[in-house]
Amino acid sequence: MKTPILGSSYVARSVNAADNRMVNLFPEVIPEGGKEPAWLQAAPGLRLLRSVGSGPIRGMWARQTSDPNYYVVSGNTVYRIFGLNGTATPIGTVSGNGPVSIADNGTQLFFACNPIGYIYNDQTNVFQQITDPDFPGASTVGYIDGYFTFTQPNSQKIWVTALLNGTSIDPLDFASAEAAPDNLVAVYIDHKEIWLFGTNSTEVWYDAGNPAFPFEPIQGAFNELGCVAPFSLAKLDNTIFWLGQDARGRGIVYKAKGYIGERVSTHAVEWQIQQYADLKSAVAFSYQEDGHSFYVLNFPSANVSWVYDVSTGVWHERASWDTATSDWSRYPPAYQCNFNGAILVGDYSNNNIYVLDQNVFDYNGGPRRWYRTWRALPTGQNNLKRTAQHSLQLDCETGVGLTGYSYDEAYVPLGTSAGDTLVTSSGDTIVVTAGMIVQGANPEAMLRWSDDGGHTWSNIRTVSMGRIGQYGRRAIWRRLGMTQKIRDRVYEVSGSDPVKIAIVGAELILDPTNA
Repeated sequence: MKTPILGSSYVARSVNAADNRMVNLFPEVIPEGGKEPAWLQAAPGLRLLRSVGSGPIRGMWARQTSDPNYYVVSGNTVYRIFGLNGTATPIGTVSGNGPVSIADNGTQLFFACNPIGYIYNDQTNVFQQITDPDFPGASTVGYIDGYFTFTQPNSQKIWVTALLNGTSIDPLDFASAEAAPDNLVAVYIDHKEIWLFGTNSTEVWYDAGNPAFPFEPIQGAFNELGCVAPFSLAKLDNTIFWLGQDARGRGIVYKAKGYIGERVSTHAVEWQIQQYADLKSAVAFSYQEDGHSFYVLNFPSANVSWVYDVSTGVWHERASWDTATSDWSRYPPAYQCNFNGAILVGDYSNNNIYVLDQNVFDYNGGPRRWYRTWRALPTGQNNLKRTAQHSLQLDCETGVGLTGYSYDEAYVPLGTSAGDTLVTSSGDTIVVTAGMIVQGANPEAMLRWSDDGGHTWSNIRTVSMGRIGQYGRRAIWRRLGMTQKIRDRVYEVSGSDPVKIAIVGAELILDPTNA
């Protein structure tokens, strides 16, 4: 029988009800002609592009102009970089240690560091703090119709700068979002409209061309859904996503549908999120690859990352594997920009800039461990009688092992042959032997199971996924015993070898009993 390994990450408050966890895997629907209706593939690897400054990365911005360049806020320094591997030139320093909101008017960049703001003019190469005496401070910033528009910290006020000049602020160029009494959390520009997110409400304004203050609210564009984390806002799929809250609670992820918020998170995801002590520090970014649009929501204080795939409408987790503690840790990236055809992401715990790369199978040299748990029997088919489970075969692409060598834990490039002479980084000369096989030469999948709904687990059993070229290899486990106790079984399959992962399904052979 087909066992339902495909699907999403959904671990309910009671694992006896649902224990479907998925880490570093996501499904892709096959519309026609596929072996199965969908398949699971692994998250892209993190290829180190460069390290910038002293870190951590606090913000990124790309300019796709005639002379493309991108900007990185690393620690308290802002860097300008021409070309992917161009020189990282420091252009100025900023304050604070949290995320930096950035906007661009074509000539100037505005860096909002809550409360201090900075302007960089790329024509004059002048980087300066905004010192206009009427500048009230800025927590977040956007750009629309020639104006930088920003939120004043701890207030209901939205301000605009002078037209095409972020260094000049008129003392009367502000308005208040007064449809509700809550303070503003963030400003976000979408489809030439200004979304003003409060703690418990949201209202949308437009450019009315008024001489006193150019913007005013759109009648009826108000809803009683706010935003708990200003940097959870991200644009994808032609709309806005954010982590919400209102007068009744918090921890639901919404997307904008017209001028209202439409819930996209599940009860399982919301249960997890609402357990985290600090939601305000959540940081999100979005990216698109192969038609999948991903919303990546990081919770630094909880050390957890959740990802929503718009194309399938399902959630999964992203995480790195800590080999020292044998446990999961948060997904490294928190900031993103698309530059010269590469998806660049910045690490919010150090100074690394990575490229998301489907041809890389690790996270900057660390394991990209993948993990899936699911119930052995499809929904509604468990009659609470014991079953004898004879074998489980993972229907996956096999024969994708690597060829290469390692010496003293140092990687030697693929293509090296036994007998080659190499010089190590320490200056030693070695002769490569066949025993210097890198991890992934014979990749393995690991299986264990739980017969009490996911509370306790069996020992791990491993099978080979095939050395390179062994495309006919069967990844199969046999003699899996009988279900016990509550007549239920949850399977867990995982792996960490740096190889391509493609799971099409799983076949379970079992016999029912009358017990």
